[in-house]
Amino acid sequence: MPTFPRRRLLALTAAAVVVAAAGCADSDSTPTSADRALRKIQVALDWTPNTNHTGLYVAKAKGFFAAHGLDVEIVQPGDADASSLVAADKIPFAIGYQEAVTQARAQGAPLVSIAAIVQHNTSGFASPKDRDLTRPAQYVGKTYGGFGGPLEEPLLRTIVAADGGDPSRIKTVNVGDADFFAATKKGIDFEWIFYGWTGIEAELRGEPVNIQYVRDYDPALDFYTPILITNEKRIAGDPELVKAFTAGASEGYTYAAKNAAESAQILLDAAPELDADLVKRSQEWLSPRYQDDAPRWGEQKKDVWTNFAAWLLAQKVLATEVDATKAYTNDFLPAGS
Repeated sequence: MPTFPRRRLLALTAAAVVVAAAGCADSDSTPTSADRALRKIQVALDWTPNTNHTGLYVAKAKGFFAAHGLDVEIVQPGDADASSLVAADKIPFAIGYQEAVTQARAQGAPLVSIAAIVQHNTSGFASPKDRDLTRPAQYVGKTYGGFGGPLEEPLLRTIVAADGGDPSRIKTVNVGDADFFAATKKGIDFEWIFYGWTGIEAELRGEPVNIQYVRDYDPALDFYTPILITNEKRIAGDPELVKAFTAGASEGYTYAAKNAAESAQILLDAAPELDADLVKRSQEWLSPRYQDDAPRWGEQKKDVWTNFAAWLLAQKVLATEVDATKAYTNDFLPAGS
């Protein structure tokens, strides 16, 4: 089954935003007037298909992209990091994360977020219910299963201290690629997960978890994850493409928000290797969270970007200050959902 939360967090290192993407072909092509074809482009996923991506598959299957003149191929990045491909303009669009975009811009990469896929951060620190960990202060004296991501220690330190605990008294063990269920059966008490996938899987397995969402302990931690990204060159030189793609994606995610069961089946039709029960339950949980309390799907707030960038700087995840207002735009979103 997909392990996209762990994989994508491992990618958030300095190397992930280096724009060396040699050997990757630019898939963007403008049709000739003779064939009047749709414009063929690619969008890269961050990892294997999952319910974070459903709106893209819906937009393709329901003809929303085509209605905006696009023939969109949804691809997996393979060994390359999708953000690096976009930064190098080897591919026009990809699934990304606010933390990765902010770190990339600190290193001079011209990435820009064009839409928030999920309006609020659904990640948190989770543990099997039999560990009886119901608040971060109780992590003290316990063992955390980590994997070397740059945000793990700062996030853990922040929420434990906010709850009155001493983060220095938590033991961290690098568990590599071991999944949540394997790790917590071998001496690990808790891990960082996304509830919409791993938490739902835990329910289906009859192994429910307690979770403390990071956003509940510091407002700066309610950052956008995941997001749709492009680069400054595309925005400046081909704004009509960015507008068309964003419009189609918006229609796809807005439809998926209102039609969870049908949209889950569209994802399963495109990726039949996925666990059908997990996809259906995950989609039911995630669909209302795509737009949530935002005035339209994809909307991004200045405070979310600036506050999180300030937090990253204070935690020394960033070595230099970033103008977070240049890291995102709402300009290409349709006027209403």
